[in-house]
Amino acid sequence: MLLFLVRHAIAADASPDRPDASRPLTAAGERKFTEAVRGARRLGWRFDRLYHSPLLRAVQTAELLRPLLEGDSRSLPDLARPPDVEMLAHIEGERVALVGHEPHLSALLAWLTTGEIARGERFPLKKGGMALLSGSLRPGAMELQALVLPKMLRKLGA
Repeated sequence: MLLFLVRHAIAADASPDRPDASRPLTAAGERKFTEAVRGARRLGWRFDRLYHSPLLRAVQTAELLRPLLEGDSRSLPDLARPPDVEMLAHIEGERVALVGHEPHLSALLAWLTTGEIARGERFPLKKGGMALLSGSLRPGAMELQALVLPKMLRKLGA
């Protein structure tokens, strides 16, 4: 399996009148992430499945990834909380993208590569950043192929 972990793009701040779950992407976040998607396309990155958190900023980020998607996209509520075995049981496909949030994505990356969720702080993902892993979808069985800053993807997409 090729697994792409994607942190949502830049979103509006939370406020008393806007709960965390309904924070939308900012105009700059949409523009920058669209450029990053072009860079990912130049790298030949494609997905046959895309799962995203149900939080608005992840849904909008997933929509911007559509040019790389050759299959289904669906919401996976597990992506809005810390990773666990139940989350892994819901993921199917050969080239899969997961769109979610920090610190959960970094914890997932650490868990899949080292077998230890607590090591997530060693793999920080910037907003709009991506990580590529390969191997079997189980703790400690995947290998990190790339940890890409959004700025790098934007430069490739220019």
